Amino acid sequence: MMSKQVKKGIMLLVGAILCLCVGTAFAAVSGIGSVASNVTGNLGGIARLITAGSYVAGFGFAVGAIVKFKAHKDNPTQIPISMPIALLFVAAALIFIPSVFRSTGMTLFGDVSGVGKVSGITSF
Repeated sequence: MMSKQVKKGIMLLVGAILCLCVGTAFAAVSGIGSVASNVTGNLGGIARLITAGSYVAGFGFAVGAIVKFKAHKDNPTQIPISMPIALLFVAAALIFIPSVFRSTGMTLFGDVSGVGKVSGITSF
């Protein structure tokens, strides 16, 4: 069992480390313009992450739907037909999300060559 003094010492050390980290993080930000620049610079990576995750999850749900269709064929009383159909609709929605992002971006923002564009959305 640790004594109260040891616990206080550990808490003080953790607090000092956190203060040092926060001070370093605030030193890197020179103003709201640099914060906005950092956020817009990272949007392309976030868009690519959402696109890749959407495709992977969509194909995963499609495989799951095929497996559930097979399970329904083998034992229709255990697996209702609504489950594989729902999985198939979710798979289709996830696979088409990148296309929806591109067309929505063009609808809302017009030309994608503007200042606030999101780069990194590619269609396969």
